[in-house]
Amino acid sequence: MSTAVTTVRPVNPRRRIRRFLPPQHGAWAMLLLPYTVGIALVGPRWPHLPLLGAWLAGYLLSYYVFQAVKTRRPGRFADQMLAYGLVTAPLAAAVLIARPAVLWYAPVYALLLAVNAGYAWRRRERALLNDLASVAQSCLLVFVVATISGAPLSDVAPAFVALFLYLVGTVLYVKTMIRERGHPGYVRLSIGFHAAALVAAAWLDLLLVPAFLVLLARAVILPRRRLRAAQVGMIEIGCSLLVLTLLLVAF
Repeated sequence: MSTAVTTVRPVNPRRRIRRFLPPQHGAWAMLLLPYTVGIALVGPRWPHLPLLGAWLAGYLLSYYVFQAVKTRRPGRFADQMLAYGLVTAPLAAAVLIARPAVLWYAPVYALLLAVNAGYAWRRRERALLNDLASVAQSCLLVFVVATISGAPLSDVAPAFVALFLYLVGTVLYVKTMIRERGHPGYVRLSIGFHAAALVAAAWLDLLLVPAFLVLLARAVILPRRRLRAAQVGMIEIGCSLLVLTLLLVAF
């Protein structure tokens, strides 16, 4: 009589961690750049710390919520949604208690998140309008940071515009390098937008011109080259640091 032996494989810790981290490496610059600019312009206050935690955890929560919507399998992402929901809720509550005025932004964020949810439901989360909704959410954080500090929104409005121009241009440029590579229409759209952004940046502050000249050159030259996604990402890190530096100098 034989006895069957069942081998239980140990769970790979790295695999477990990866279950809770979305493969969206480019999103972190979009998340952190407006927050950093806002803090630098209006000065830090203690509610900015839970705001950062709620902002990052909220992004992670939304990613897995939209994955559940896209796949129609909420149970598959229940652990992630529960974990990040438990982190986001108390941090967001702390911010609201400290600065109830941030609730004024709730309808705008709800509308933009509804756009994301709609595209997730249709499995078209790579659509341009969906990306632009995400850019708007990130840039609005500059105003949230200012509201927490009690600073006039006019103090950060130019930075909001500059960040919006940069991030929208980045969305278009990255599409020409990866998902829309070889699509002449997207290349023309990207170059045209970057040229208009350069003019707008010069109107905001001449100190921004060097950064937006670099961004325009990037949009013109790099789509002609075959670069790996990692290379595109490294170049974008350098561009984001350049934009951050000149924004802080200008404003």
